[in-house]
This record gives sequence, structure tokens and C-alpha cells, in this order.
Amino acid sequence: MNYIKHLNAVFQQFSMDSRLNPTHISLYLALFQFWNIHRFPEVFYINREEVMAMAKIGSKATYHRCLKGLDNWKYIYYLPSHNPYKGSQIKMLKFGTSGGTSTDTSSGTTPGTSSEQVVGQALVPYININKQIENDYKHKLPKNENEVLDFFKKKKWPPIEAKKFFNHYTSIGWKIGGKIKIVDWQASSENWMLKAAEIKKQQTENELSQKRDNLKTSTNKDYGQPL
Repeated sequence: MNYIKHLNAVFQQFSMDSRLNPTHISLYLALFQFWNIHRFPEVFYINREEVMAMAKIGSKATYHRCLKGLDNWKYIYYLPSHNPYKGSQIKMLKFGTSGGTSTDTSSGTTPGTSSEQVVGQALVPYININKQIENDYKHKLPKNENEVLDFFKKKKWPPIEAKKFFNHYTSIGWKIGGKIKIVDWQASSENWMLKAAEIKKQQTENELSQKRDNLKTSTNKDYGQPL
């Protein structure tokens, strides 16, 4: 399967198809990536949550509407599964052949393309996808308290502040306001430091203000009065 010709042809088709919106295209590209990960089989299984996450689709209704649209308009074949333990199946129709769209997937290459022409085309291995996801997840949550201590130390903050940060967010499930999941704990810790610095500054100003008030004396004090 010559995926370069396929993508060129399908994008040309996208540009001429007024029925499509950006969500259809985003979903198609997500499906193409999973097709790539599975080494371009004739049919492959999908997981709804994974596809929605990759396509950046937040609504199940939007996801199913766009999936059915791509199926109706002959970009894919969608074979839904009603078994909760078994994913639905997708068959990607091939573009870029001499006849436009091809459903011939009996061979490993597009009709008219030799196997030598396909050699050297870069596929994205599944293991690389896992590494990318792992790298993206690295900063989401700290591995342990020591990692937080090391980060605060690099920022020249005392260990006690690192412990406060770690204990606070551990107790509320690493969510901002108890609702929004933390995406990057290091960014959240820097916000913690900024707030702590502001609180410390305010406390210092209050203490100085109180001292000045205590030092104030009345200019008309009668020192002849007994103590």
C-alpha cells in the first residue's frame, strides 16, 4: 500500500467534498494512524476512547455522526460491534490508484505499484507510538515525593514547601480545584511557588506595617501623669 499516494489522493478528495467538516478530517486521520500502527491490514479493530482522544473529539454523538458520515460517503467501511468486550472494525478504502478509490486489499501494494516502490517508505511502529505517549505523560504526575523534592531544590525552594505541595495534591487526587486533572505537575508546582512567594511577601508587609504602628507615639503625651 503506497500510503504517500493514498494521502495525496484522499486530501485532494477532501478539498472537493463540501460535506466534510474539520472533525470528519480529524477523525479520518486518526483512523489512518491506527491503520498505520496495525501495518495497513484489510480490517482492524478500534477502541472508541483511543480514537476520540487522537482525533480530539470530546462528544460521543459527534464521533458516531462523523464515523457514519465517512462510511456513507465511501471513505471507510464501518463495521460496528454491539459486544462491549469487542471493538468495532474499520476497513479503509484505498485512494491513489488509477481508478481513484480501490477496495482491493488482497495484495500488500496498491495496484500498479511494485513492492520495490514501497520499500523504504517509513511506517510509524507501534512501539514508537507507545514511547511518544510515555514521553508526553512524563510531566503529568511525579513518580514519587523525591522527584518533587529534587525539582523544588533546583528552583531553590526549601524541602518543606515541596512536601506541602506533594501532600496537598496527593490528598486531592492530583486535580486542580478537586475537578480538573493536572496536565503538567511541574507547571503546577511553579504556580504553587509563585503563590507561596506572594503570601510570604504579604505576610512580611503586614508584619512591617504592624511594627510601624506599634512604634507610633503621641506628640501630646503628658509625662507628668503617674505610670
